[in-house]
Amino acid sequence: MNQADNHTSMLGLYGKWAAGLIEGKLPSMSYRRREWTDIGEWKKSALARLQDRLGAPDLGKAPEVTVKKQYDYDGLHVEEMSWQLPYGRPTDAILLKPAGASGPLPGILAFHDHGGNKYFGTRKITKTSDAQHPVMLDHQKLYYGGRAWANEVARRGYVVLVSDAFPFASRRVMLQDVPANIRGGLNDDRPEEPKNIAAYNGWAGNHESIVAKSLFCAGTTWPGVFFAEDRVALDILCARKDVDKEKIGCGGLSGGGMRTVFMAGQDPRIKCAVCVGFMTTWKDFLLNKSFTHTWMTYVPILPNELDFPEILGLRVPLPTLVLNDTDDDLYTVPGMKAADGMLKEVYAKAKCPERYKCCFYPGEHKFDQEMQTEAFDWFDRWLKKQPV
Repeated sequence: MNQADNHTSMLGLYGKWAAGLIEGKLPSMSYRRREWTDIGEWKKSALARLQDRLGAPDLGKAPEVTVKKQYDYDGLHVEEMSWQLPYGRPTDAILLKPAGASGPLPGILAFHDHGGNKYFGTRKITKTSDAQHPVMLDHQKLYYGGRAWANEVARRGYVVLVSDAFPFASRRVMLQDVPANIRGGLNDDRPEEPKNIAAYNGWAGNHESIVAKSLFCAGTTWPGVFFAEDRVALDILCARKDVDKEKIGCGGLSGGGMRTVFMAGQDPRIKCAVCVGFMTTWKDFLLNKSFTHTWMTYVPILPNELDFPEILGLRVPLPTLVLNDTDDDLYTVPGMKAADGMLKEVYAKAKCPERYKCCFYPGEHKFDQEMQTEAFDWFDRWLKKQPV
């Protein structure tokens, strides 16, 4: 399933024609084009074009943060916090750092995955008590080698912030707030019951096309909303006195990898990035894999100007690690390898090939313990041992 089929496509006979619209030519804003010789001029132009296409909403100044609860758990100091954006319910977040830590530490903005599960957000990659929800125990076992990776990287000496993304967990679309005729007979009762969670997630998956079309009608995009909200979280992390704002990283698996692409590609405060399980080309999405992916990924018109990996490539020469799984059904192997080739070319042209690394691990879609070790070592290399 992760090999390209040259005889079929997601568009049937129209696939070859559609791919031909972007194939055989470098996108207009690609740094790989010969005419882009000054990296500063290229970045300025390409970022402006990307931001124009994203249409990210202006969320104003950073909101006030409320720390609802703080305590120590399993060697970590935990803060349960929230903040109110100009729309929707408050965003819940969890901050983790070594208990008893003194002095500013490097920071990590940790992004949770999509996983077809909008009922949960921060809890997918954190653990704040021995009493984990059974759905989250299974989730971490399936995707993360049975670990809460945000906790594990915090133990290495980082302040880690995880927030609920739109529209997950505290930021999810509540059934009571949509017209009755599209609720599918469901309601918001019986919270935390597995049957209710599964029913909500099924409804929310079908609701994605409505969300995407509505955002397009509002003059924005789903990646644009992600970026705007994640930038608020980054503002909050950087403003903390216990964080060294010159040493900030970000990363995540799957939907968290996608958010890493857009955040790390656009905000130079991210000094080190780790994208896991979300790297391929627009052509791979078009011909082979759009059906396996959320509406959250796509930015109209942008493929004419930047291929998907080149969004992340906008951060060159800042350090970037990409981790792929060879049996990941969300992408084809040729697509992942083509994306790797593009990023290698970008970093080579910028004369800093050592600051980009891509690795392929055996197995299906995951961020297991072996991959986590490589990711955390990458953070340590660039955020602890030398200035970036």
